[in-house]
Amino acid sequence: MTETEQDWLRLHLTPGLGRKGLFRLLEHFSAPGAALEHAPAGWQGIPGLRNIGLIPSTAAPQFLAARRQIEQSQARLVSYWDEAYPLLLRDIPDPPALLYLHGAEPPAEALAIVGSRNASPTGRHLTAEIARELASRGIGIVSGLARGIDTAAHEGALAGQGPTVAVLGCGIDRIYPPENERLFKRILAEGGTLVSEYPPGADPLAGNFPGRNRLISGLCRGVLIVEAALGSGSLITADFALEQGRDVFAVPASIASPVGNGVNRLLKDGAFLVTESHDILERLWPRCPSAPVQKQEAQLDLALPENARTVYALLGEVPLHIDELVGKSALTPFALSAILLDLELRGGVEQLPGMRYIRYRPSR
Repeated sequence: MTETEQDWLRLHLTPGLGRKGLFRLLEHFSAPGAALEHAPAGWQGIPGLRNIGLIPSTAAPQFLAARRQIEQSQARLVSYWDEAYPLLLRDIPDPPALLYLHGAEPPAEALAIVGSRNASPTGRHLTAEIARELASRGIGIVSGLARGIDTAAHEGALAGQGPTVAVLGCGIDRIYPPENERLFKRILAEGGTLVSEYPPGADPLAGNFPGRNRLISGLCRGVLIVEAALGSGSLITADFALEQGRDVFAVPASIASPVGNGVNRLLKDGAFLVTESHDILERLWPRCPSAPVQKQEAQLDLALPENARTVYALLGEVPLHIDELVGKSALTPFALSAILLDLELRGGVEQLPGMRYIRYRPSR
């Protein structure tokens, strides 16, 4: 760590000195080192800096532990006053004074995708496909590494070989939820980014997540909500987005679904309706080229074995039951099921309820 980063870390670990306190210090002093040189006597006349605890020295256990965690994870500390600080985040009403970044620089053009932790298979599938389509065009996908929709958003971005950013509600060295450890590591391995405004070692406390949500929306041009109940954290993210002047998009949901009430309320309140990536591209990135759907289908067709190519040719936009496909293809049910599974994994076929299948067409 540089000397300046160590100065920032000492200030960040000082009890009672929060985000606003850090901004007030830098209004009075030219740099964190100057603020430390004048502490604590030189802080007395600064409004709001009361009940400040002991500033940890470079030999203090909590400082040494945090520095070790930063260095071991190869993270870096970026302040609001650094050139590397994300530009979009500078413009929000309450930007963090400090960020901990691990991995690549956050993309300048990005969309946030958040939603229910208890997402339906349809919701996860649509999320992953929209994220993949946008990421394949270089548009970053930002989410919170949570279960459900967040996970699908990150995985879709990685499938599109594009940038993805996970904003954490804990320290940059913590993996939460634990079952997403593989995804956490994959994001870093494949050129993604981890972001947190909390110091290393910070636990994923419930009170951290509203603040985390404002960063998710703040890093992006817009926010897409997929499946969200009333009062959920996803709607908090939407509220932050509106405060920050970002566009809010929502995927309509069944009125009978417990995770549909929130998104449907957003649509009533004026959110942009989304059923495919084109809806977002048209609003935020109208000059971004549309997906070469026919070319993708032709490439898939050429890559298939003969029997699979036959089945793929039978499928279109009208759903066909597996029994119909058995009759049309003259294949055994066992052989046909294996081919359909392979096509589904290749992204060429979608299975609908009732053992019906259609050719899967990527968003325009």
